[in-house]
Amino acid sequence: MSHPAIAGIPLVLGGNVFGWNVKDDLALAVLDAFYEEGGRMIDTAQGYSEWVPGHVGGESEAELGKWLESRGVRAELRIGTKVNIWGKPGLLAPAHVAAELDKSLDRLRTDYIDLYYAHRDEPETPQDEMAAGFAALVSSGKARELGASNYTLERFASACDAASRIGVPGYTVLQNEYNLVERGQYEGALQDYCVANDVASLPYYGLAAGFLTGKYRNAADLEGRLRGSSVARYMEPGQPVLAAMDAVAAETGASLAQIALAWVMAQPGVAAPIASATSPEQVRELCGAAKLALSADQLARLTAAL
Repeated sequence: MSHPAIAGIPLVLGGNVFGWNVKDDLALAVLDAFYEEGGRMIDTAQGYSEWVPGHVGGESEAELGKWLESRGVRAELRIGTKVNIWGKPGLLAPAHVAAELDKSLDRLRTDYIDLYYAHRDEPETPQDEMAAGFAALVSSGKARELGASNYTLERFASACDAASRIGVPGYTVLQNEYNLVERGQYEGALQDYCVANDVASLPYYGLAAGFLTGKYRNAADLEGRLRGSSVARYMEPGQPVLAAMDAVAAETGASLAQIALAWVMAQPGVAAPIASATSPEQVRELCGAAKLALSADQLARLTAAL
């Protein structure tokens, strides 16, 4: 589906690696490659990369801000960022959300965000208050569109209802995990709700933390890998999926990463998947997914593999 939040090719560059294992000149090169391939939307968060010892969050935004300023391309880009990475109670209260957005704007070296997300739901702040707080940021011009990430159907629908009830802009984008080996966070009733209500899905982990590139085939492949623990959960259920992908790769000549992303792109309600890259070469490979048209039979076989 097309959506105003998306510009350029139907792929969003994940910013979780910036300021962590992709920084300085390498970060600039990765971002340059994405831009050159027609990519125009980048996803980040104020919590990236808090999980790294010595980091406090905002490292990714700062790297992205350096690139946006040095290249002079802010007006062409769609930038999404998020607040409340760990879903802590009270941190979607309007005052905190507004203060964190100001910090994100400073790091990103811009005066507006194209898409501002609640990174994770939290139970303490009433949803009417959340809706009013986020909507105030749209009214101020600091955020142009609103989204939610890692939400259940019940909480996402009630959040949308709250915004409608008080007459303010609500969430128009959902960012949950969704890929060939993890479908439960989006597929089914939540996907149906999004399609029926014109909510665009921008799913993260389009490559299942790298598992769907095919480079992790067994436990030995994970040893010493930076993201090995993230990949391990896909290993057993994902073997039939890799086999189906291998067959489609033989038929199309496409890489497994391209096939994985093209499958997500073809699913109802999806505007664009999110995928991260650690080199310009990886960026160019991933962007090739936008040109890959899988047949109905290939899509069906991939879907049935899990």
